[in-house]
Amino acid sequence: MTLRIEIDGREAEVETGTTVLEAVRALGGDVPTLCYDARQAPFGACRVCMVGLAGAPGPVAACTTPCRDGMVIDTADPTSRRIAAATVELVLSELPEPPEAGTELAAVAASLGVGGELRWPGAVHERSHDLRHPYLALRQELCISCGRCVRACDEIQGAFALTATGRGFEANIAAGMDQGFRASTCVSCGACADTCPTDAISEISLLTMIET
Repeated sequence: MTLRIEIDGREAEVETGTTVLEAVRALGGDVPTLCYDARQAPFGACRVCMVGLAGAPGPVAACTTPCRDGMVIDTADPTSRRIAAATVELVLSELPEPPEAGTELAAVAASLGVGGELRWPGAVHERSHDLRHPYLALRQELCISCGRCVRACDEIQGAFALTATGRGFEANIAAGMDQGFRASTCVSCGACADTCPTDAISEISLLTMIET
């Protein structure tokens, strides 16, 4: 069944089951995301892909909201952009240093105009590097708990080597029951590093280049 919708003043037709994010991108637009990876099932955890819908009581997450016939979508809705920017600023406030250029997080922050001096300075994650894997490095202080690495390991590779741990500020990921990648069921496919938006998981060779 074909649905007729409107995105930022432009009419479009989409198939039933299409999400708002998919529709926006199919029309050539974009909405910033952090927990979204097109190869994975939508998660809707980061609250960065917020958009406005005509008649809705408030912003909605574009990645998990299905299109409905007659839906009117505003990707530049001021409230949605304010929520997304505040969310990203809070994420950045917990990092010991700004995100590295070229990372997805850095691009999202730039698109939302977030950077420079943050409004909520406070505790930041201590640097903690797990280098026990022969190919992959885990810099836990850069983890923003988006869940993409865990879902990539589970949904794409089926290795189930990574686990989400902790809650709130203490949330992070662990490999091999926190015994490191080497002791886990990791098959060295690199899916976790490929999807990570912060380079918290990266190839050891790339980390060596960054640190030198």
